[in-house]
Amino acid sequence: MATAVLTPEQLDGQASRLHDSQAWQQIVTGWEHTVPEPAIGPAESTSARPAEPADPPAAGHSDWRSLLSVPVDRLVDDALRTLPAAPPHERPLPGRLGAVLPDRVHLWRRVGQGDLRPSTHLGYARQILAEWGWQNTPYRLRNARGARCVCGALISAHRLGYGSLDTVDRAGAWLITELRAQGWPGLIGPWNRHGGRTAADALALVDATIRRASLAGQ
Repeated sequence: MATAVLTPEQLDGQASRLHDSQAWQQIVTGWEHTVPEPAIGPAESTSARPAEPADPPAAGHSDWRSLLSVPVDRLVDDALRTLPAAPPHERPLPGRLGAVLPDRVHLWRRVGQGDLRPSTHLGYARQILAEWGWQNTPYRLRNARGARCVCGALISAHRLGYGSLDTVDRAGAWLITELRAQGWPGLIGPWNRHGGRTAADALALVDATIRRASLAGQ
């Protein structure tokens, strides 16, 4: 299985071009606004009447008694369907040694893995930054200790089996969308290596981007 040839600099450029595309702007424009409520006309407001209270149930015939006509197994099935689905099994990241090993060592982790939403992919990138560390060397996937820049964390998450290359691009575009909302006009790499930048800043950026993408359904 060949490793995708993608560098942090290439990802930064691809994400920027995607962000600037008309299709992407249609995705991110106005997503945070709800649909306005329909206005009520004068005729509707004057004709509205308060609902009449329902007749109380007859003595000895409470509403809950209607449940007695439903089989118990159906009640159990209905209750189980209302429960949230169990979260998917998450494999822990390789340890500190895995952070500095070549990516081809981890290729087996991509076998049988499906695609993810960008917000989920960003969650794994955040885990990489938190567990393996953050670094601000210009456009380096990792440093000698195995720490990643923000773009490097996105690429490493992909190579560990979390999301397709298309998902990586969209996650990067969401990062740039969040940076624009915070007033940063440039790319992710220059933000990452800007003077005074810290690991806490990088994690906060990813967290804000995850919230933005999740609210947009991605």
